Amino acid sequence: MATDEVVKLQRHLSLLREEYVKLQTRLADVERKYSLAAAVSGDIDDNSFVARLLKTVASLFDQELYSDLRVHLDGKTVRAHKFVFSCRSNSWGVADLVNEDQLDLTDIPQDVGMVLLRWVYTDHIEPGLKDTFLLELMKTAKRFVLDTLVQKCEEGLMSSVTVKNCVRYYQTADEIGAKGLQRHCSELISNHWYDFDTEDFAHMSAPLLYNMFKTKTEYPLHTAIRTRREDVVFLYLIEFDAQLPGKLNEIDDKGNLPLDLALSSRQESIASTLINHKADVNATDYKGYTLLHQAIHRGDEFSAVFLIKHNALVNTAVPMEKETALHMVASFNTATSSDSTLEAMANVAALLLDKGASVNEQDCNGNTPLHRCIKANNSRIFQLLLKCDSLNLELKNNDEHTALWYTLHTSGGPYDSNSFAAQLAERGANLNATSKVTGDTLLHFAAQTLNEEAGQFLVDRGARCNITNGKGETALHVACCMGLSKLVRALLDHGADPNKQSLSISAMSEETTAYMQTPLHLAVLHQHPDTVKSILDYKVAAQQCPTNPPLPNLNLKNSKNETPLSLALELSLHSVARDLLAAGASLDVTDGEGLTLLHRAIMHQDTPGSLFLLEQGADFNLKTSNGETPLQLAIKRHLPAVVKALCELGADMTVVEEDCQSALWLALEGGQEDVASILVQYGCDPDCWSPGPGGCYQTLLHRAIDENNDSVACFLIRSGCDLNSPRRPGPHGEGDEEAYDRQSPLHLSCSWSQESVVQTLIEHGADINAQDIESRTPLHVAITNQNPLIISLLLGHPELHFIYPVHGVKKVLYKLSLNTG
Repeated sequence: MATDEVVKLQRHLSLLREEYVKLQTRLADVERKYSLAAAVSGDIDDNSFVARLLKTVASLFDQELYSDLRVHLDGKTVRAHKFVFSCRSNSWGVADLVNEDQLDLTDIPQDVGMVLLRWVYTDHIEPGLKDTFLLELMKTAKRFVLDTLVQKCEEGLMSSVTVKNCVRYYQTADEIGAKGLQRHCSELISNHWYDFDTEDFAHMSAPLLYNMFKTKTEYPLHTAIRTRREDVVFLYLIEFDAQLPGKLNEIDDKGNLPLDLALSSRQESIASTLINHKADVNATDYKGYTLLHQAIHRGDEFSAVFLIKHNALVNTAVPMEKETALHMVASFNTATSSDSTLEAMANVAALLLDKGASVNEQDCNGNTPLHRCIKANNSRIFQLLLKCDSLNLELKNNDEHTALWYTLHTSGGPYDSNSFAAQLAERGANLNATSKVTGDTLLHFAAQTLNEEAGQFLVDRGARCNITNGKGETALHVACCMGLSKLVRALLDHGADPNKQSLSISAMSEETTAYMQTPLHLAVLHQHPDTVKSILDYKVAAQQCPTNPPLPNLNLKNSKNETPLSLALELSLHSVARDLLAAGASLDVTDGEGLTLLHRAIMHQDTPGSLFLLEQGADFNLKTSNGETPLQLAIKRHLPAVVKALCELGADMTVVEEDCQSALWLALEGGQEDVASILVQYGCDPDCWSPGPGGCYQTLLHRAIDENNDSVACFLIRSGCDLNSPRRPGPHGEGDEEAYDRQSPLHLSCSWSQESVVQTLIEHGADINAQDIESRTPLHVAITNQNPLIISLLLGHPELHFIYPVHGVKKVLYKLSLNTG
């Protein structure tokens, strides 16, 4: 805005500069002529004849001397001289001044007349005269052909021309032929063209104004309409008669059509004139909007009604948006539009419908006028549309939404009898409208958008609850997914099947996605305990119902063989799991691999879940398909708390795996002494005789020593295992030499030079003098293996008996004694 003002000021200064240059040129010309005249006369003295003549003439103003003429002004008579008047002009309003002795100038204001007459005698007008006075003086001078005075007035006015008065000065200059002033005003008008309004041109004659419009603008017709000059419009129509109606449908640089300008300014007479000259009532702007579209867009009832009554097309759609006039009137929103505007557009809508406007046209988004008025909460248009017999309530927009869903989704309730939703339902709208793309019904949509109130409305009105979508999900499935407890109960109370299972959608999702989900599965999966409770409460109520409605089956499995209870446990929803169990869910149900819930919890290393199941009474003796008990699984997963709980409950700790591994050995072999301690604490046999090498029978201690597992051996010793028994033959005499060598654990540890084991055995009272089949004691074995530390440990035992039945032992001992000093 500031930039525009600067540009205008620059143009104004440029105009003043041009006038200044012109005046300088004239001054130079006058000075040249004066010098020439002075040179010709040869005398420029004040006492020269010419000078004295001018002074004499000037002194005769209103003097009796030589006076032969009386000039009558308004309220005053001036004594004048014919020869002076004749020198100034030959046009004084009489046929021949010579024959007159009176001049009647009473129609001229006295002050103007006096200034004019004084100038006639003195060639001078006083400075500081007002612009209005100069204008009147200039008009009078023009009347008597006093061109020099006209020019002086013109020069005086130019410096006073402003944007406010330039139009008036332009008109006056035109009337009197003051071309210089007119040209100056014209330039100023051009520079400030868009600053003028209708009032500025109100008093200008039609021909003059028309000529101005033609010179100042490319679109004189549009300008004439904007300035409300029907007479100028008439002149335009006369001039361009041969080019009509084409000229009437031209769009100006602002994108306006003549007819639209006339209508938007409520110039009905001009609009009718344009129509009578074949202006196109369906003409469009650059965007493809017809005049009717534009009128409605600005909420202009007058223009819209005029156009409709003059046969404007009512079903023409805007190219891009595809919206018709009816779409547009339906879109006026109660929140942003005044009551008067809403009422006006309702009147337009009624007229459109009377003229055959289609109520079922769809815009680029698939919305009908009904969709539009619902979105805008426009009850006036809504009521008009409902009265139309041809109204199709089931048309869907691009989002697959019917008008009923649109109002349920946008209004947000309450859905009383006066609501759009109730009225549509009463009118026969389909409560079970289904999306062709997803198969979702209105109930599905309500649940998906968390609109419980809408779902309740549909259920109460009789919507079918068991229609499935493309995923095989009912509205109950979706409500459970979203945690809509109230809607879940309402659906169940109205006959929704609680055991409906979803379909396989492997083509639409990852292979790992489960299907065959019941609503209860989904409520658990999405961790909605209140929704789970709604289903369980319904089950209790349904069991008391005389009509025997379907009860929720709490043990149905999904495609991954998961029950709602197993899902709850996997998600650590123990309170939900407790509720499910209380309602009758099976605790020992197995999956496709034969695993119970306890097996799965332990295998997933879910200690809290495992303990929960044990607290709830899960069977801890059931084995997996691989023959593993929960205790074995807990040991393998290193779950000491679970092992302890199982032991407390009396789990069988004697179970041995196919490879002869006992529960205790499993723990020890895995380095789980804490678990092993628990087992021993609760009475697990630390010996656990089992098949060994060659079929012989051995204890865990034999095995640990044989496998060089010192830490396990020491643990067993500390846990009170059998310290002295040698291996023995199997039940049927199986076994190689190991079964008959009668070597005690101390023999074996000495043989393998297991110093820590030997020391632990000695500390816990192992028989140091035990003899094997060859009568060898552990000392013999140690000496044979020449392990000084073990020999020293054995020799230092107070209960050692020196028995040397074996050849060469004395010799070894002698050498050893020499080495040890």
